[in-house]
This record gives sequence, structure tokens and C-alpha cells, in this order.
Amino acid sequence: MTHYVATTRIEASPPPMARRFWLHQLRSDFFATPATGATTLVLALLLLALGWKLLDWGVLHAVFNTHGQGPDACRVAGAGACWAVINEKFRLIVFGIYPYAQQWRAALGMAILVAMYMLSTRRSWWNRRLAIAWVVALAAFGALMWGGVMGLPFVPDDQWGGLPVTLILATLGLAAGFPLAVALALLRHSSRPGVGKALAVAYIEIARSVPLLAVLFLASVMIPLFLPQGMDLSKLLRVFLAFALFTAAYLAEVIRGGLQVVPRGQYEAAAALGLSPRVTTLRVVLPQALTAVLPALVNVFIAFFKATSIVVIVGIFDLMTAAKRAIADAQWQGFGTEIYLFVAAIYFIFCFAMSRYSARLHASLDVGRRG
Repeated sequence: MTHYVATTRIEASPPPMARRFWLHQLRSDFFATPATGATTLVLALLLLALGWKLLDWGVLHAVFNTHGQGPDACRVAGAGACWAVINEKFRLIVFGIYPYAQQWRAALGMAILVAMYMLSTRRSWWNRRLAIAWVVALAAFGALMWGGVMGLPFVPDDQWGGLPVTLILATLGLAAGFPLAVALALLRHSSRPGVGKALAVAYIEIARSVPLLAVLFLASVMIPLFLPQGMDLSKLLRVFLAFALFTAAYLAEVIRGGLQVVPRGQYEAAAALGLSPRVTTLRVVLPQALTAVLPALVNVFIAFFKATSIVVIVGIFDLMTAAKRAIADAQWQGFGTEIYLFVAAIYFIFCFAMSRYSARLHASLDVGRRG
């Protein structure tokens, strides 16, 4: 019998050079054929031309400071973007109609919310401490914004505006809507027919078939007609309830999709261990379901955060409404593009942060490798 065994040591080949690899990859992706290469060159030239125009308008010839000349400094021949309007209208855009002398309270309230967002990303805080911290943070936010305590002047919520309103609507809307969504998803996923399941199905389907704008209008105009005489809910509170109830329907369908992908063996294993149905749902099934649909949940969160911009329809002075008020200033007419770009950058920062954190969390949970 012949044995094929190497009698000499074969040295390992050196790895391919990174430069050659990238050049080969670039050639195969963008210059594989003459037509592909020509298309790549044309698109590259167009992108370079567009990039240069944006750089010239937004940076090289932009006006960052009027030096006491007011809006006329942005109207000289050859001037680019007028970023000075952001400096001039910054407080109006960010804080809206909140009393000027008390805007430090709104700034501190926003800082508290942002700090809690960052704290919530730390997995070591995913316990009862985080819930307590959120209760304290929201109480501090309310005390700062409303005032009436510790010598702070009282500011009714109809004078709130700008970014604080956007953040608190998104935060409270998701915080109140998520538990309701879990309950609706569990009821609709239940295999036992009953009144609860029928009501959950009806609620989800009706809420998803009605535009958010109609829900906000009903909350703003119709709810006061059904309240007892002498009882009144502020418009901000009514809009918050509308957002929470509307978002719960969409979150419920996403969570129900996660419940459907949990293997039947998980239920059987929990039953074999003697776990009750309640413990099985809370400790075994629900965590796996939420983990499986984490990207979809974050998509709903991002869409909901951006949807807060339509509350202008019912008279809530949010970030977008404040931007429109700044654009309406007759002295700064013609510079709405810069203001909208600034507001878009704020929305992008929050949405991009949610998206990136979701991707990292999903990767760390290693969802795709479950057998």
C-alpha cells in the first residue's frame, strides 16, 4: 500500500497584498467591461461636480457670521449658504415659544433625557435600577418644564416648544405604547378564541387602517367633547395618548411576528421544567420573540420619532413647527433651506444613533446563529 506523505516541509505562502486586493476588487466591480467602466467614470464625474457645488455653497462661500450686518450679509453677490440664520434663530428652533429667560430649564431637561437614552444602552443597567432612573428622570423633566416648585415660575405646556416637545412625545409615546403592544400581541397570538383576542384583533386592524393625522385630529378635537364637564386634558397630553395608542398597534404586529418564530420546542421544554404558562411567556418566549424582531422594532421607533413632526397640524409647537416659525420671519426670508437642513441634521443624529445601536445590539445577541 502506497502512502502519500510529504517528505519536505512546504512553507506557507504570503497573504496577498492589501493594495493589490483592493485594486483587483475595484477593477472587477466597476471596470469589468468597457461599458461598466464608462458608466463608472460618468457617474464619478457627476458626483464630483455635485460634491464640489455643495462644498462651494455650503462651506467655501457660506456666511457663518453677519458681523452686525444682519440678513443683508447673506444677500451679497456670490454668497453661498447662510448659516448665520441658524445662529440667529437657534433658540427659536430648539426651544420654540418657551419663555426666553427660562430656556435653561428646557436645555437641562433635554440633557436629562439624552443622558437617560445613553444610560439605557448599557446592558448592565437592564434591571429595576433603570426603571427607577427613568421615573426619576421624567419627574425631573416635568418639574423643570412645568416649574411651580423650588421657586421656578410655572410654565403651562401650551408654551412648550421645539426639541423638548419632540423628545418627550417620542419618549412617553413609546414608553406607554410598548407595554400595550406586548399585551395586544399576546392576545392576538393566543390559540384560545375569546373576547380578548377578538378585541385585540379589532383594535389592531382599526388602528392600522386609520391615518395618524386623523387620530391626532380626533384626539385634539373630539376627546374634549366626551369629557365630563369641568374636566380638561391639555392638548399635549391628548396628542401623547393618541401617539401611544396608534404606535401600539404597529408594535403589536411586529411583536406577534416574533412570537410566531419561537420554536414549539421552547414551550415544551419550559413545560417539562414545570414552568407555569405565565412564567414561560415572560421568561422564555417573550425575550426570544423581542430579540428576533429587534431590527423591525427599531424601524417602528424611528418612524414614530419622525412622525412627531406632524403634530403641527393640531397646534403643538414641536421642532418642525419652530423651524417653520423661524422661516416665516420676514427679515430672513429666502433662507429656509439652511433651517430645514439644520432640523434634518437633528433628526438624522437621533435616528442614526438608534439604527447603529440596534445593529450592534442585534449582533451581540447573535440572533442569526441560534440553531
